[in-house]
Amino acid sequence: MTKAPDEMTPAVPKQLSRWVGGVAYAACGWAFVFAALSFYWALGGTAGADTVSPAIVRLARAHVPWVIAALWISAILKVFSGFVALALVQPWGRMVPRWILLILVWGAGTLLFVHGGLFFAVGVLALSGTIRVSTPATLLHWYTFLWGPWWLIGGILFLIAAWSSVRRSPDRRVDLVFSALGVFGALVLLVLSGGTIG
Repeated sequence: MTKAPDEMTPAVPKQLSRWVGGVAYAACGWAFVFAALSFYWALGGTAGADTVSPAIVRLARAHVPWVIAALWISAILKVFSGFVALALVQPWGRMVPRWILLILVWGAGTLLFVHGGLFFAVGVLALSGTIRVSTPATLLHWYTFLWGPWWLIGGILFLIAAWSSVRRSPDRRVDLVFSALGVFGALVLLVLSGGTIG
């Protein structure tokens, strides 16, 4: 006996929800890994420090208070962003107003994606000789092939998680308004900071 079409459709939403959950967990994992590195540097670790600005590394090794504080704040924000991504798919996330989650997730995804895109695009243009930058060649390679793609991956994960959440919403129009606010706020922050967030 052949099943009616209506009896066969629930499998698709179930698979979709698993995929959405997987993306949210991947975004969370990305944030936690990045946070662990920031905690490591804040505690005085030096592995991997040669892949970032030498000026910042010198200040960190000199234990300049504002640099150490910035590392701790950065680490805490990354942990927070990981929980924000999880809140999209976890029952406890319903305790947070949805509009706040959407602004935060879309804002985080936009910041990460644009920041990583700038690193990668400027690096490729500089390495190809199209433009000139003052960044040392070795550091430029790290920015182009490590940090640029790393930020891009995080941005893509957060943006996919955000869009998947909006697609599943019964009130999509309202969600899109708050999503746009998150994107706009992130772009304004990037412009005001000169694109140097992180």
